[in-house]
Amino acid sequence: MRLLYIAEIVGKPGLFALRHTLEELKQRYQPDILWGNGDGATGGFGLGLNHAHTLRKLGLQVITLGECAFYKKDVHPLLASSHFLLRPENLPEEAPGQGWQVLKSGPDRVAFLSLVGQAGWNRLTPVSPFTAFDRALERLQGQNIPLLIDFHAVTTAEKQTLLAYVDGKVAALLGSHAKVATADAQITSHGTAYVTDAGRTGSRASIGGFLPEKELQRLQTGIPLKSEPCWQELVVEGVFLELSHNKGVRIEPFTQACSVRAPSS
Repeated sequence: MRLLYIAEIVGKPGLFALRHTLEELKQRYQPDILWGNGDGATGGFGLGLNHAHTLRKLGLQVITLGECAFYKKDVHPLLASSHFLLRPENLPEEAPGQGWQVLKSGPDRVAFLSLVGQAGWNRLTPVSPFTAFDRALERLQGQNIPLLIDFHAVTTAEKQTLLAYVDGKVAALLGSHAKVATADAQITSHGTAYVTDAGRTGSRASIGGFLPEKELQRLQTGIPLKSEPCWQELVVEGVFLELSHNKGVRIEPFTQACSVRAPSS
């Protein structure tokens, strides 16, 4: 099975880049399943209803979220009713939506699990991702289905700790949230595809997808200035995965430049 994971989409620039680049990526990798992180697709903070449907129409069959899962209230009913939109599984059970799903592709099935880290958040109190993983694994016991995880976490240490815990039990563990692609993509000796962070879809000349000037001012002054989108050097980042016998056998990070001139550049 071949899967294409689109790294976190940041705001309108990220949506623009994906819209004008995805077909080229599909032709290159010929994926069976398209999967992506939409936690910052609406203004860089959360996913609104219209943008959720936009990503679905572009072809994403699974959209995972992170700490901003509930920021846009209009998407709450969709979280509660859809099967393609996954909020982190280790958030309170009373929260709308679900954090895992089994998707069929031809004769094969694959399971997706969205998890969020515990360290570094100011407005989030998730339960243990280890416990949430164990429960998901129990649901799949005996079904011979590969499991893939999007782990939306702040620290590298927490991502690598989860890798040590799930190694050999899952086909892939992909890190998100930092929005900076790391150079440690690997297939472990136990057959788990791993990368600490898959990067971002949006401006490569930005800070986390946002205009550098505003981000610098916030850090230098302590004033909570509003982030602004950055339209320079638009790219789509992510990873291509290939699975065989419920194991990861290939992981290939990619950075694809958007060849269409952005309207605000």
